[in-house]
Amino acid sequence: MAPTFEEALTSTFTLAPPPKSPLARYRLLSPTAGVRVSPLCLGGLNIGDEWKALMGEMTQPQAFSLLDYFYSAGGNFIDTANAYQKEQSEQWIGEWMARRGVRDQMFISTKYSNNFRAGHGETEIMASYIGNGTKSLHTSVHASLKKLQTGYIDLLFVHWYDYATSIPELMQSLNVLVNQGKVLYLGISDAPAWVVTKANQYARDHALRGFSVYQLIQGHKQMRI
Repeated sequence: MAPTFEEALTSTFTLAPPPKSPLARYRLLSPTAGVRVSPLCLGGLNIGDEWKALMGEMTQPQAFSLLDYFYSAGGNFIDTANAYQKEQSEQWIGEWMARRGVRDQMFISTKYSNNFRAGHGETEIMASYIGNGTKSLHTSVHASLKKLQTGYIDLLFVHWYDYATSIPELMQSLNVLVNQGKVLYLGISDAPAWVVTKANQYARDHALRGFSVYQLIQGHKQMRI
């Protein structure tokens, strides 16, 4: 006997299984970023032991255990930055993803603008490693790709606005990376709203990728909104 329409429909379109945890209730990152991420992002500021005098120690086995637990619960969104733990945060996250073979399952956010080479060598000329300009962006992103052991960054933040780089230079330089496939989405933090508005308007006017994520200068005020 042939199945009824309702039976055929039910067998074809089954309900999704319940999530492992609330972390697996994925949601769209933003109206201009059609990617699904866990509702809680795991911050990578403490992943590493280079800043243990300031933040306490986290060994690499402990960091991998934390990342394993986050992943096992369904978490896929991890945030770090080029200079966290003197670059160790990106290195350990990259090594963990490579060992577990989970890179494409994860959504990795990192940042540029801070001097990620600070503390590595007092004889180095540091001018190329800081700020929002094209040179700083180039050196930082290529270093982050190596540390994260990946060919692309899911979300790249301008960590803070330097008030020296023009909006056209900033948005054009960021979009070179987007067009190359090295960066998928753009974000900005620690910048006033007028900068973000001006940047996104410039992006719209010139058919460029704009900022999909914006973190206000003072997070405690953001939480009240």
